[in-house]
Amino acid sequence: MSDQPDRPAMPGPAMPGDVPFHPHVRRLPEVIVNRIAAGEVIERPAAAVKELIENAIDAGARRLDISLDGGGVERMIVTDDGVGMSPDDLALAVERHCTSKLGDETLVHINTLGFRGEALPSIGAAARLSITSRPKGESGAWRIRVEGGKTYPPEPVAGTYGTSVVVEDLFFATPARRKFLKSARVEGRHVESVVRRLALAVPHTAFRFVLDGREVLDLPAQDMAARAAALLDASEADGFLNIDGARDGMTLSGFICPPSVHRSTANGQFMLVNGRPVVDPVLKTAVRVAYRRVIEPGRHPVVALMLTVPPEQVDVNVHPAKTELRFADEAAVRSLVIGTLQRALEHGAGVAGVRPVLSSAPRATRIWYPPEQGQVAPQPAPAYPTGPQISGMAEPRLMFGDAPSARTLPVPPSTSFMPGGANVPQDARPAGAGGPFPLAGDAGGVRLDHPLGAAVAQVLDTYILAVAADGSLVLVDQHAAHERLTHERLREQYLSGRVQAQRLLVPDVVALPRVQQDLLLARQAMLERLGVEIEEFGGGSILVRALPAMLGRSDATSLLRDLADELEADDNGTPDEMASLDGRLDAVIARMACHGSIRAGRRLAPEEMNALLRQMEATPRAGTCSHGRPTWLKLSRNDLEKLFGRR
Repeated sequence: MSDQPDRPAMPGPAMPGDVPFHPHVRRLPEVIVNRIAAGEVIERPAAAVKELIENAIDAGARRLDISLDGGGVERMIVTDDGVGMSPDDLALAVERHCTSKLGDETLVHINTLGFRGEALPSIGAAARLSITSRPKGESGAWRIRVEGGKTYPPEPVAGTYGTSVVVEDLFFATPARRKFLKSARVEGRHVESVVRRLALAVPHTAFRFVLDGREVLDLPAQDMAARAAALLDASEADGFLNIDGARDGMTLSGFICPPSVHRSTANGQFMLVNGRPVVDPVLKTAVRVAYRRVIEPGRHPVVALMLTVPPEQVDVNVHPAKTELRFADEAAVRSLVIGTLQRALEHGAGVAGVRPVLSSAPRATRIWYPPEQGQVAPQPAPAYPTGPQISGMAEPRLMFGDAPSARTLPVPPSTSFMPGGANVPQDARPAGAGGPFPLAGDAGGVRLDHPLGAAVAQVLDTYILAVAADGSLVLVDQHAAHERLTHERLREQYLSGRVQAQRLLVPDVVALPRVQQDLLLARQAMLERLGVEIEEFGGGSILVRALPAMLGRSDATSLLRDLADELEADDNGTPDEMASLDGRLDAVIARMACHGSIRAGRRLAPEEMNALLRQMEATPRAGTCSHGRPTWLKLSRNDLEKLFGRR
C-alpha cells in the first residue's frame, strides 16, 4: 500500500501503463445548455440583429428602425410596426423552440424567415434582453425582460403598436465569446451588411439604420428595381441590367451590373433564395464563372439575384443561422445562374453604360475646340509658336510646340448631326434643333440603334471621341476595343469545333488520388474536345497523350493536377469552366488578340473608326477587353453637368 493519499483521476490522454479515465455522464444545467446553444445562433452582433429583423419581417412590419451603439455590443434597438404580441405570447417567445411560424412539421414548406424558435432565448441567454410589444386593438403594451438566461414576468408599460426589442451588454454572460469580437467599427460593418441583405428581401418595407448616432440607411418602401439600385449603389447609367431565366421549375430574376462595375470584395453580391438572404457557395461559384471572361482577375461583380426554387428541392434547415442551404439538384441551379448571367453579359458595347470615374480623372492639360461648321477655328495666342500643319486628316488644332493632341474628321459640306439619326442639310433643320455637329465621313448618321454614336475626333491617336444619338459623349480606347473583337473572333475559330491537339512525344503519367481520377475520366470526352487526351493508366495514375497545340510546351502534370483540384472543389463544374484549362486557353487567345489588334498611337480613318464602333455594338462582351478593362466610357448630360457644377 502506498502512503500517499489518493489523487482524483484527471482527464487527459492516457499514457502507457495508466488506468483509462472514465468520466461520468451528467446532465448540464439548463442555463449552460442555453448559453452553449446561443453560441451557435448568436456568434456576433450582426447575427443578433439579423434574427431580430427577420422576426419583424415575419410579423408583417412595413417600417423598421434599427439603432446600434458600440457596434451593437453596448446596445441594439430594433423597432417595427408589425402585429405585436400579447403577454402570453411574450412569455413563450423567450422560451426555447417556441414559435408561431412553423405550420409544416415536415420542414419542407417554410414560408417565413424564422422558424426554429431559438433566436430570442439565445439572445436572452447571452445578453440583457427587453421586449416591449403592443398588438393592434390593445389599449396598452407589455414588456418582458431576460438577463443572462433569467426571465422576469411580463409587466404592463406604455408603448405604441408593434414591437421594440432592446439588447444591451451583449455576451456579458459569456465573456469567452465577447473577448473574441472585433472592434466596434468592424462589427458595425457586419451589421450594415446584414441590414442591406434583408432590406433587399422586402423592398415594400421601409428601413432606417442608425449606427452610433450616424444615419447609414433610410430607404422608403419601393419596388425591387429601386431597392436593388439603392443597395448596390448603381443606376441605369451604370448599365444596370434586368435578368430573367427559368429551368426545371426554377426561376431566376434580379439585376446585375456590367463587368466594368466591380468591387474588391464580394460584398456587392446579394442573393435571395425563395425570398431568404443566403451566402451559398454554389451561387457564388456560378456568378464567378459567368463573369470570369469579362472581369479583371481578383475583382468581384455586383449582382442582386432572386432565385425561386420549389420548396421540396431546397433544404433551409442546415444551420441555425439559416444563411446556408442545400439544393437537391446543384448542377441545375448552377447551370441556370451561369446561363442566365452569360446571356445578359453577351450583349454588344453600348447596351450597358460604364460609370465614368470622374473624381480620379486627371485634369486636362490641353483643350481642343472643334470648329463650328462655316466658322474658322480659333487660333492660338501669338505667344505660343504654332507647329507645322500635317496634311491629310489633320485639322486646325491648338499647338504648344509639341505633337498635336487631337484632330477632327472631315465633314461633308452640308451635313449635320441630328438626334434620331438623320443627315439633314443645314437649311432643312427645324427651328430649335440645336447647332450643327459634324459627322464622320459617310457614316450615314447616328441612329438610335447605334448606341456608341458616330466618331467625331481622335485624341492622342489612341482614343476615339463619338457622340451618341442622345447627345452623350462616348470615349473609346481603340486598342482595347479591337483586342476584344479579335479575341472573340479567335475564340470562335478555336472552339467552334475541336481544339487542335498536339500529341506528346513521350506521354506523361500523372499520379492522382482516386477521387480526382474518377472526376477527370468522367469528363474524358469533353477534355478531348478541348485538346486534352487522357486515359486510365492503372496504379492510381492517368496517362496524358496530348495537350492543346496552342498551349505550346505546357507542363502536363501541373495542368492536370490543377484541373483535378478545381473539379474536386466544384464537382458540378466542367473543364471548359475551369481556369486551369479554359483560362490558359483564353490567356493564349488574349495574347494573340493583343498582338493582332490596332495599337495605341495609330491614326485611323473616319471609316475605320465608325466601323470599329459598329463592330463593338455587335460583338458579345465588347464592353471590356481581354484583360477585363473597360473599352469605352460614356458621359451623359447629367455627368457633364456635374463636372461643370450645373448640378
